[in-house]
Amino acid sequence: MSGNWIHIVAVIAGYLLGSIPFGLLLTQSAGLGDIRKIGSGNIGATNVLRTGRKGLAAATLLLDGGKGVLAVLIAQHWGFDAAILAGCAALIGHLFPVWLGFHGGKGVATSLGVLLALDWRIGLIACATWLIVAFVFRYSSLAALVALALSPVFSWLLAGRELAVVALFIAATVWIRHHQNIRRLLAGEEAKIQLGKRG
Repeated sequence: MSGNWIHIVAVIAGYLLGSIPFGLLLTQSAGLGDIRKIGSGNIGATNVLRTGRKGLAAATLLLDGGKGVLAVLIAQHWGFDAAILAGCAALIGHLFPVWLGFHGGKGVATSLGVLLALDWRIGLIACATWLIVAFVFRYSSLAALVALALSPVFSWLLAGRELAVVALFIAATVWIRHHQNIRRLLAGEEAKIQLGKRG
């Protein structure tokens, strides 16, 4: 298979993998109905947490992150460029899944999964940053914005220009998807992380 075809397959496979709406599937299978009609209407782990089912939220987080990891690891067999394309396509798939009329999640967990798979050091730093900001300020969106905004800097310092460009693309994409959250943060109206009582 030629290089061009490998890259095309990597993009398609990454997109299809990323577009699996785990948050929606898990909440429906648990009898909670359509997660898009709860809280923020998002299919990601933060909104799943608003159901009070911490276990489902954790599973959503791991599976959404796992999509990014798996897309990169599979495509890595055909080179680093294919891995980058598959990872970015997985993120786009999560944001704009064909199965849900191209209305998906915010892409935080999938982004972190992609970064972890491309360079575990960058991924761990981004995850640690998210945890620290979320713990201190209790805003999931702010934690994501800060973690991904810093990832190109750490990528440049630890891995070089190529990964820094990828991290910048990921950060910019997720920031754009968080435009409503940014407005609410600036207005002091963003909802804080709330831990439900049910497991």
